Amino acid sequence: MYIDQVRLLTDHYPTDAYYPFDVPVLRTTRALPLRRPVTFFVGENGSGKSTLLEAITRKCGIHVWDQPKRHRAHENPFETRLADFIQVVWTDEPVPGSLFRAETFYQLADFLDDVAIADPGRLKYHGGRILNTLSHGEGMLSYFAARFDRKGLYFLDEPEAALSPASEVKFLKVLQDLTQRQQTQFIIATHSPILLSLPGAQIYSFDGPYVQEVAYEETEHYRVYEAFFADRVAASEQRPADRQRSSQVVNARSARFSIA
Repeated sequence: MYIDQVRLLTDHYPTDAYYPFDVPVLRTTRALPLRRPVTFFVGENGSGKSTLLEAITRKCGIHVWDQPKRHRAHENPFETRLADFIQVVWTDEPVPGSLFRAETFYQLADFLDDVAIADPGRLKYHGGRILNTLSHGEGMLSYFAARFDRKGLYFLDEPEAALSPASEVKFLKVLQDLTQRQQTQFIIATHSPILLSLPGAQIYSFDGPYVQEVAYEETEHYRVYEAFFADRVAASEQRPADRQRSSQVVNARSARFSIA
């Protein structure tokens, strides 16, 4: 463990009218204790999880690889200033780390591949392969397994974006193996119930009036999937007559649309 608490200095926010200082849970939450090697931030789109993840990254002095904003519509003088109003409590001396974003990984992989062509020794830092000769998901897994295999503090924003369910399980195993070596700490924003199932992980939900720690089964993501599969099971177990009537309805609708 390298950081064990994040504090939000909400009383000193410079505005409540502009993002990110207008995000509700970032105004009501004062502190997040970090007790496990892997902490997940989970919540709906726009809930503030990725925003806080980036702010903590900046506060830790870790470079944020980002694409430049090219339009005036994107201008916001407060956009990256949340880092100025949080405190990170280190357990000891700061350590190096990185921020992974699924949305910019393709451009990052291009850059890493260009460097590796000029200096082949760099390949060992992302799995020994030119990343963009792999599929998007395979490239991510190769990068994860090699890049995080060293002491550091790692932030990941929706790493599941290009991963199939089977690849998510592989990444879950990577996380388990890395954390057992006790040289890495991860803070991960995710929508993935598969990743959230990591044994021993700490989960913070951004879906309430303030950020709060929850159990895996209490996350909205788990409940949505549980209800979905329960409905599927119930539908498959309906009486044969019901299935026949449902089939007739579907066929009638299909005929109507095909005629149209």
